[in-house]
Amino acid sequence: MPVITSPEEFNTEDLYVDLRPVLGSPVYLKCEGFNFAGSIKLKAAATMVEEAEKAGLLTRDSILVESSSGNLGVALSMIAATRGYRFLCVTDSRCNPATRRMMEALGAEVHTVTEPDGEGGFLGARLSHVHDLCAADSRYVWLNQYTNEFNWIAHHRITAPAIAQRFPNLDVLFVGAGTTGTLMGCARYFRESGRPVTVVAVDTVGSVTFGGLPQPRMIPGLGAGVRPQLLDPACIDDVVMVPEPETVRACHRLAAAGFLFGGSTGTVVAGAQRWLARHRPDAELTAVAIAPDLGERYLDTLYQETWVREVYGDDAPLAPLTVTRG
Repeated sequence: MPVITSPEEFNTEDLYVDLRPVLGSPVYLKCEGFNFAGSIKLKAAATMVEEAEKAGLLTRDSILVESSSGNLGVALSMIAATRGYRFLCVTDSRCNPATRRMMEALGAEVHTVTEPDGEGGFLGARLSHVHDLCAADSRYVWLNQYTNEFNWIAHHRITAPAIAQRFPNLDVLFVGAGTTGTLMGCARYFRESGRPVTVVAVDTVGSVTFGGLPQPRMIPGLGAGVRPQLLDPACIDDVVMVPEPETVRACHRLAAAGFLFGGSTGTVVAGAQRWLARHRPDAELTAVAIAPDLGERYLDTLYQETWVREVYGDDAPLAPLTVTRG
């Protein structure tokens, strides 16, 4: 058992769930939520802060500021507390209440945008608010996860090599698309390695990332109202779009087997099931899906019956499908 002095030092990198007994799908789910930030965003947050420090952008007087739907905000709150920085997170009304409370408990200030931008949705409104803060006070340092190359470099350095080492015969990798940092880091790594791995991006219906029409989205994490600048579609082999009710259904189905995962994970799992059923229904293959987060922060939303019925009405996917145990 390791002994640590900083929460950044702990992260479980090599934990996978075999989904075949649970869902009947030949997928290994890479669990990224077992660290003190509770999500995969710890890697990008730590790398971006470290590189900003190396470049001399952060001083004792600096105030870190970032736009986040939740997970990166928690990771930066933790890192700021550890390193002695002030941190302000700009989020929006879709952010889970537990996530906001967690950031505040770690000492962060949270600004919540309540009205979407006319063209860029809530993300556009959050970005405008960050721009206004930085223009008004030079102490603010915006890491900008949407354009910062160290967002994807973190996963090129850490996440993708770990998967490659654990699964030398990997056939398909499913990665959720938010800022596309995880997606681009993994896609570039496997393309550069020369290994014949099919990289499938998983996005949510209503996101504009891959050219879809903007629609209201209620589950934070994946998807975007503004096309991510980090995205290079040439590095990706395929895209699968997942409606939010399928995300909720996947989460409830996993929970029925004892695995409590977050909304982003539910989307990735549902997307992997969709893609495999369409493209490789009977194939023997090795597939990995990346699970960005765990489910505790979603107890007030997608695991709460009243919230699900209010949001999805007659489409409320409350009853989990039968769990298959082989």
